[in-house]
Amino acid sequence: MSDIRIVVAGAAGRMGRTLVRIISETKGCVVSGAFEAKGHPLIGQDAGTLAGIGALGVAVTGDPLPVIAKAEALVDFTTPKVSVELAGLVAQAQIVDVIGSTGFSADDDAKIAAAARHAVIVKSGNMSRGVNVLAALVKQAAKSLPGFDIEIVEMHHNKKVDAPSGTALLLGKAAADGRGIALEDHAVRGRDGVTGARVAGTIGFAALRGGTVVGDHQVILAGEGERLVLSHIAEDRSIFAQGAVQACLWGQGKKEGLYSMTEVMTDVLGLS
Repeated sequence: MSDIRIVVAGAAGRMGRTLVRIISETKGCVVSGAFEAKGHPLIGQDAGTLAGIGALGVAVTGDPLPVIAKAEALVDFTTPKVSVELAGLVAQAQIVDVIGSTGFSADDDAKIAAAARHAVIVKSGNMSRGVNVLAALVKQAAKSLPGFDIEIVEMHHNKKVDAPSGTALLLGKAAADGRGIALEDHAVRGRDGVTGARVAGTIGFAALRGGTVVGDHQVILAGEGERLVLSHIAEDRSIFAQGAVQACLWGQGKKEGLYSMTEVMTDVLGLS
């Protein structure tokens, strides 16, 4: 069987370089293309050289269409605007699209869902195996402890532009699913001033930013006289890249549609 040909979006960025390295290290996978925004100063450079693993013979281009047309999967950790545009190209090429970008609007999500009618799209706020196991635990804990208040605290580096993080929202949705409620109807995103007593049944979010933190998340379930704290600490971006590559492999041969890492990890890790 030939290697799965994977294209990396945003290949010159921190996450893009990590993806190039992890794909190259993964048996059965090969970096077949890499691109950046038009006008990027590193266009023309070898993607492997930028990733610190030596030349791969894959130059970073400013035009995604030719490389997507020759690939079997695209990995995209860019921005919502770019991800929506790329989803349209993937729908035309009918390859697997793995989206790790965060901060999407409802309109963005609708456009990606439309593209997924013609391609396999795996979209998640967090691609790591540990976080997806954590989400399964949060769902069960929220269901088993119905009277406990739920608060989600996350911290990321000082360059992150969206809040709450995609991972925090993923964990919030897991908690809401465990309670059988809609997250958008019960989320409280930050508190300031005289807010009054906490409304029972809400799910609170707090976002911290600073330094070079890759990603810390805590889900706190607070009851009368006790607290359950479930947490995940990301120490290296490679965990997200590893999950994304696993999603590329998993998506081969799947029916067109929009999937999350929950479906991927259910098969790979046996989550229920």
